[in-house]
Amino acid sequence: MESISDAFIAVDNNWIITYWNKEAEVILGKTRTDVINRNLWEVFEDAVDTIFYYNYHKAIREGVSIHFEAKYDTLDMWVEISAYPSTGGLSVYFKNVTDRKRIEHQVQQMYNELAAQTKKLAASNAELEQFAYVASHDLQEPLRMVSSFLTLLEKNYKVQLDDRAKQYIHFAVDGAERMRQIILDLLEYSRVGKLKNKKEAVDLNDIMQELLLLYRTQIEEIKADISIQSLPKIYAYKAPVRQVFHNIFSNAIKYHNKAVKPSIGIEVKEEETHWLFSIKDNGIGIKADYHEKIFVIFQRLHARNEYPGTGMGLAICKKIIENMGGKIWVTAEEGQGSTFYFTIDKN
Repeated sequence: MESISDAFIAVDNNWIITYWNKEAEVILGKTRTDVINRNLWEVFEDAVDTIFYYNYHKAIREGVSIHFEAKYDTLDMWVEISAYPSTGGLSVYFKNVTDRKRIEHQVQQMYNELAAQTKKLAASNAELEQFAYVASHDLQEPLRMVSSFLTLLEKNYKVQLDDRAKQYIHFAVDGAERMRQIILDLLEYSRVGKLKNKKEAVDLNDIMQELLLLYRTQIEEIKADISIQSLPKIYAYKAPVRQVFHNIFSNAIKYHNKAVKPSIGIEVKEEETHWLFSIKDNGIGIKADYHEKIFVIFQRLHARNEYPGTGMGLAICKKIIENMGGKIWVTAEEGQGSTFYFTIDKN
C-alpha cells in the first residue's frame, strides 16, 4: 500500500487503526506510530458526528462501499474518499482535492457572475427592443400627419406660395418620409427573431423569381446581366430568408458601377452542415475598412443624394442570419465589386 498515490488507512470492526501509509501521514499530519492500534474516533475526536463518522459507520453497518467528497474543517482541506467494508473492518482510500475544489469554486463564481451579467444584458436588450418597437409605432402617426398636412398645404395654397416656400415644403416632406422609413427599418430590426413564424419548405428559386419581377424595371434600365445558379429548397423561416435575399440583391442593383455593364451572380455551395450562398456584383465595391461596419445599424458609406436608404438593410440581414445560427460576411474592393456570403444551416 506504500506504492499507491492515494492515502490509505484500515480499521477493524472496533475502529482500531491497523494500517496507515506514508501518504496518510502527509495528508493528515499524523505519523504511523502516533495512530496504530488506537481508536480512530479517539485520534480524530473532531470528526465525530460529521459526514466522515456517518458514512464510515454506514459502510460497515450496511456492508456497502461509499464514495464521497467532504471538507475536513480542522485542516481546512477537501478530501475525496472511497471506503470499502469487509469482514475484518473498513479500508479507506483518500486524497487531498483542495486545489481542485478551489478551482471549481472559482469557476462556479465566474459562471455565476457571467450568468448574472448575461441576465442583465438580456433584460437590457429586451427593454431596448421593446422601446424600439413601441417608439416605432408611436412615432409613425405624427410623421404621417406632418407629411399629409404639408402636402395639403402645398396643394391648397399652391398659387400663394413662392418657389422658396415650395422648396421648404419639399424639404420637410422629404425629411418626414426619410424619418418614417428609418422608423420602419428600426421596427423591422427589432422584430427579427421575435415573430412566431413556423419553419417551412422554402424554394429559393421562387424567391429569386419574385425579386426579378419586383426589380424588373430597374434591371432593364441599367441593362444588368443576372445569373442565378439552381438554388435548393431549404427548411427555414420564409419571410426572414426572403428579406436577406431581397436586401443584398437590391443593394447589388442600387450600387452598380455606371462605368461598366452591371453583372450580378447568385450561387450556392452545399456543405456538410449548411448551405453557403454568395451574391456577387461588379458594382462600386467597398473599402476594406468598412467590411465590418456596413453590418452595424445606421452605417452609411454614401450621401443620401447619391444613394437613398437608411443604413439598416445589412444590419437586418446580419441579425436574421445570426438568429438562424449562420454567418454573414463580405469580400470587396473599392471599384471592383462585392461578394456577400452567408450560411444557412440545413437543420
